[in-house]
Amino acid sequence: MIKAVIFDFDGTIVDTESLWFEVFKDVLSKDYGFELKLEEFAKCIGTTDDILFDYIDCTHGISINRNAVKEKTEQVFHSQRDILTLREGVQELIEKFAEQGLKLGVASSSGREWVLHYLKEFGIESHFQIIKTKEDVEKVKPDPALYIKALEEMGVKPEEAIAIEDSANGSIAAIMAGMHCAAVPNDVTDFLTFHEKVLRYKAFSEIPFEELVK
Repeated sequence: MIKAVIFDFDGTIVDTESLWFEVFKDVLSKDYGFELKLEEFAKCIGTTDDILFDYIDCTHGISINRNAVKEKTEQVFHSQRDILTLREGVQELIEKFAEQGLKLGVASSSGREWVLHYLKEFGIESHFQIIKTKEDVEKVKPDPALYIKALEEMGVKPEEAIAIEDSANGSIAAIMAGMHCAAVPNDVTDFLTFHEKVLRYKAFSEIPFEELVK
């Protein structure tokens, strides 16, 4: 019997990842002449930007000023953040789970201030009893620590919970934590290969709500 549902944030509740890809692609092209491919950007989806920088440094021999790139991409991203919206169907799914009395949480590799800002902006913060972010763990996804922490605080066993994800890294974290996992990829994660235990759907509206809960 499912007692809790834990949502990833970036790319799952709000598709920040598609915008981040365009921003990183533009900054790296203008400042370093590096043409970022989606397959390369996808390596850091659901985890940290350092994975991407390490890949560029080691594979292409380009020394990236990480702090400068992070600062500039954040500036550009924030100048365009008004275009962000909740992913289609995700609010309805959250509300369905809440109506059934399930415990709801968020487990994100991003910072707490970032996650809370958007949850409040879109008026869905009150649905979540637990919010775990990078400040709560030593290692973010694909390490399972975020999910394990959330489960412990919720007081539920891994097999009694479902993770809702969009990325391979996030899904691996959920599976390693012993949870069930459903994934709804977005435009930049759709091409990724997911763990065989992950239930993959094209849209939130396709998730068989009642079947999953049982």
